[in-house]
Amino acid sequence: MKRNKLNKFLLFAWTGFLSLSIVSCDDYLDREPSSAITPEKYLWNDAQLSAYAMDNYQILPTHGTGDHLYEWGTFATDANTDVMIDGNSMNNRYIPGEWKVPTDNGDWSFGRIVQLNYFINTVIPRYEAGELQGNLANCKHYIGEIYFFRAFEYFSKLRDLGDFPIIDVNLPDNMDVLIAASKRAPRNEVARHILADVDKAIEFLSVNAPDGNKNRVNRACAYLLKSRVALYEGTWEKYFKGTAFVPGGPGWPGASKDYNAGFTIDIDAEIAYFLGEAMTAAAAVADDAGFPLTPNNWKETDVTNDKNQYFTMFSDVDMKKYSEVLLWRQFKQDLITNNVNVYATSNNKNVGLSRVMIESFLMKDGLPFYQSADYKGDNDIKDVKINRDPRLQIFLKVPGQTNALTNLGVGTHGFTVEPIPDIKIADSEKKYATGYTISKGMNYDYANNRNGNSANGSVVFRATEAYLNYIEAAYEKNGSLDAKAQAYWVKIRERAGMDTDFQKTIDNTDMSKEVNNWGSWSAGQQVDKTLYNIRRERSVELLAEAQRYSDVRRWRSLDQLIGNYYHFEGFKVWSPVIAPWYNFKPINYNGSPISTVSSPALSDYFRPHEKSTTSLAYNGATWVMAHYLTPIAFEHFLVASVGNGVPEGTVVDYSSSPIYQNPGWPIEASAGPIQ
Repeated sequence: MKRNKLNKFLLFAWTGFLSLSIVSCDDYLDREPSSAITPEKYLWNDAQLSAYAMDNYQILPTHGTGDHLYEWGTFATDANTDVMIDGNSMNNRYIPGEWKVPTDNGDWSFGRIVQLNYFINTVIPRYEAGELQGNLANCKHYIGEIYFFRAFEYFSKLRDLGDFPIIDVNLPDNMDVLIAASKRAPRNEVARHILADVDKAIEFLSVNAPDGNKNRVNRACAYLLKSRVALYEGTWEKYFKGTAFVPGGPGWPGASKDYNAGFTIDIDAEIAYFLGEAMTAAAAVADDAGFPLTPNNWKETDVTNDKNQYFTMFSDVDMKKYSEVLLWRQFKQDLITNNVNVYATSNNKNVGLSRVMIESFLMKDGLPFYQSADYKGDNDIKDVKINRDPRLQIFLKVPGQTNALTNLGVGTHGFTVEPIPDIKIADSEKKYATGYTISKGMNYDYANNRNGNSANGSVVFRATEAYLNYIEAAYEKNGSLDAKAQAYWVKIRERAGMDTDFQKTIDNTDMSKEVNNWGSWSAGQQVDKTLYNIRRERSVELLAEAQRYSDVRRWRSLDQLIGNYYHFEGFKVWSPVIAPWYNFKPINYNGSPISTVSSPALSDYFRPHEKSTTSLAYNGATWVMAHYLTPIAFEHFLVASVGNGVPEGTVVDYSSSPIYQNPGWPIEASAGPIQ
């Protein structure tokens, strides 16, 4: 195997990375062509630092095109969890044996980290020597952005892979050095490295970004990221304590490597540390008077032109004006666009809310639906909304509602009036996944409904998450809610238009009726009622904001599916109100490949993945422990082993590689988990 191929698969190659980092940003179109730029001439002034930093904004969650889910942007990212369902297919992670070790590539990659390290190791000496030119305050801010993005990139590796190499220096094109750098650091050390980078970002970032439009990271974004990372790691270590998924735990694969021979960990101290950091960082945002919660008048639409800012905050073309928005991405029609409004005014790109998500919403009086006399049932979609949490009332679409008010003759896709959800049609572009679709992200200007030409903005960070992070971290750390956590919870429910007595909600929660909600579980056991309601508030407030899968992994909320089947369900299709909408005949639910709806013998509620007995998902979803982390591709073990001196043409001993596989996954291409 040739040396250049070894470098390719390790993904540390430096050739060409600099030209990729010089982003084609409108503000810098007049700069010198990238082919003429050399490292010695670049990264000396604020314009160059700004352009380099801008290239990294693409890693943040935002609306986009391409993948069928992401055409609906971040609103589709919670699909394939208990709260949102992808009507096209069940994700392979719920079908053991279908998720396999990739042959090459995968999440084990370092390309962006290399670029970020290059900037830091090039620019920091120039900054410290006073050699940078232009607006020095802006130079400092852009340095902060790079530290922020390195933290964000490492956080994605932490979530998906756990233990990961910590590399913060420029590496030479030397195989021995590159292989040595592949040593995986224990995940708690990776998390601490991330927090250290965020602290550097906080040190360098301005309170207000230089763009003046909230389109670039500011200091509050760094505090929010710090709280998110610390909460993730603190809860992960708490719920995976005593397993191979935590460094030092029984069966931890890192113990097989000599470079971890001296590793020790006080897991309880680590948990307390991370949860404490989460609280401190979250409070820095939540207590900042510059980011008050956006007002909510609890109106479902702006038919009266009395616009609900809480509603429009998720769909406006200009999000700068919303007080709690910390960072957003701007789109412009006919220039940089998305397809969000088309799917917000139609079928949500064949993604729908689940029955579990609907039932997570309390009644307006603060009681669970099963405890309230105000509950009208779910025989009709309209009934589901009556007397409910106003967040459900404004975001759940129902047939006959208004979806557009202005420029009605301009849009070419979507519906100006919401139709009966079509769950029978085969066309995934038009099919409704569960019967429950949301208007979160919907703009009432129909000019945004031209296919692929929506200008709806995309919220990346908002301050409410800090409130939620603090509440959860405080309870996880101390087993109780301090005065600050209680005050934050009241503010969230007050803005929502809910009864603010969260203790009444807790007291009236029956955990036996919450078993289908993954947030009620950790490590195979149901959590206490207070913690469940903290998680419930989080899922309701962050509805369709790309947090759910991350949350259920760190909570270890899928153990109860091991050896059992879980059924993803939508609306009550076999109700006396809804079933007549479709004029079903036995051929529609006979279990054949042409069936369009799940059988009433299975459930009164629509099961999108259980229409045909030929589907791998027909029996429901299940789980294996290995799926909490993603597998490392086979090629990386092969390359590192051969590059470490194993002769070609011989049987490769993969233990010679400094890389070790994640728990439960084999070192074998196209193989499923072994446990």
